[in-house]
Amino acid sequence: MTKTNTLPDTGFLRLGQIVGPNGIFPVSRSAWYAGIQDGRYPKPVKLSPRVSGWRAEDIRTLIEKTGSR
Repeated sequence: MTKTNTLPDTGFLRLGQIVGPNGIFPVSRSAWYAGIQDGRYPKPVKLSPRVSGWRAEDIRTLIEKTGSR
């Protein structure tokens, strides 16, 4: 089973679910944020003053676009 199959259809993902050795994209947090600045990765959505998340739909689209896992 690929990690794409485990993504929710809608909702939000936290950074730990997306990056790192157990994440969908095996990159560091700093590389992920650099990719956001470059426009390679989707921008986060502010869920509360101290919590950000990424739309599951945006991550699924990124996976399809990049062919990751």
